[in-house]
Amino acid sequence: MSAKKTALAVLSVALLVPAVLVAPAHAAPPPTGPDAKGRPPKAPQAARAAAPPASMSTVGGAALGKPGVQVNPLAGAPALPTDLTGRSWIVADAETGEVLAANNAHWRLPPASTMKMLFADTVLPTLPKDAVHKVSEADMSGVGEGSSLVGVKEDHEYTVHDLWLGVFLRSGNDAVHVLSAMNGGIDKTVKDMQAHAEELQALDTHVVSPDGYDAPEQVSSAYDLTLIARSGLQKEDFREYCGTANAKFPGRQEPGKPREYFEIQNTNRLMTGAGGITPYKGIAGVKNGNTTMAGSTFTGAAQRGKNRLLVTVMNPAAGGLNSVYEETAALFDWGFAALGKVKPVGELVPPKSADTTPFGSPARSHKHGAAAVAAGSGGGAGTALGVGGVALAVVAAVAYAVNRRWPRSPRGRDGGSQDTPLV
Repeated sequence: MSAKKTALAVLSVALLVPAVLVAPAHAAPPPTGPDAKGRPPKAPQAARAAAPPASMSTVGGAALGKPGVQVNPLAGAPALPTDLTGRSWIVADAETGEVLAANNAHWRLPPASTMKMLFADTVLPTLPKDAVHKVSEADMSGVGEGSSLVGVKEDHEYTVHDLWLGVFLRSGNDAVHVLSAMNGGIDKTVKDMQAHAEELQALDTHVVSPDGYDAPEQVSSAYDLTLIARSGLQKEDFREYCGTANAKFPGRQEPGKPREYFEIQNTNRLMTGAGGITPYKGIAGVKNGNTTMAGSTFTGAAQRGKNRLLVTVMNPAAGGLNSVYEETAALFDWGFAALGKVKPVGELVPPKSADTTPFGSPARSHKHGAAAVAAGSGGGAGTALGVGGVALAVVAAVAYAVNRRWPRSPRGRDGGSQDTPLV
């Protein structure tokens, strides 16, 4: 090789070195659009992205796969709040499943402790609430550093009911790990949660840890979290736990002495008014979260009269810990005022085993109408378990709807109402 060619080759390599060193952070990103089955690709990491993907999942409707705010106002519709900073949010009618408005609904972001809704919806039905478990050292292994804890102690006994109160009220990762151990271990629980997410068509969700602790590739979306909350609210125990404002939790247990108990309060500030937040009238749950990677996240359920809404807000950009609650409250206010005055931009789909007919198709409309008639004429427990209004149609004539019996107000463990009535 001539000296000239050698010099050029060396120069070319030298120019390429910086690009090679930088490439992993910028080059060849994975595709962001849905695959052939409508599912988004696996997220490479849970790190914050600068902007939403240009194309996201279209589960629930094509508009929900678009970046930015999606809303179809009709005459007399109220304007959306102008000061929203959540990177992703959604407002949905819990009865019909209609999505009233959304912003980056399918953006896959770290969920923080809102992932515990999926944990509960998956594991809660498998463990009898009165079962008693003595906590071992192995049960508590792997609890992340800096985790939120309720105060579970090794060699102490707890009922499953106690542990679920610790999960919902104090977001206790220690309680999550003990319940996971009772469910067969962390690995099994993660697999169970992932399978349940796929059954619910929460396809943006990738589970790494059952407690929502920050982990690479652990993501969900405002759409999925709302879908999961809607499923969980069908379960009586789920509604009890997420609607409890305060409770007594077992403390020190010494031989020959009465068990000690201490007070725990729900970390949902829209329920308790902590942090200077005004309690939201009609709030019925569901779950909040906050981690370094996720920022603040919250999925809430609220009722006004006969109307019930679900709102999820992920990672507001301003305002500190209260901003996620303030933006959720503003979206609740807008949603209740907007009912009947906006055209839905999508829907919360039922599980795969219920119905996978695309939103907006004539076949789906026909099925929904048939199911509503069936739900209205059946009577009995089947009707009581539906959210009123429109029941979602199902394959094999099985009805799927949110349970109408939401808590009438935030509750203490003794069932007594607190100071936040429904309106």
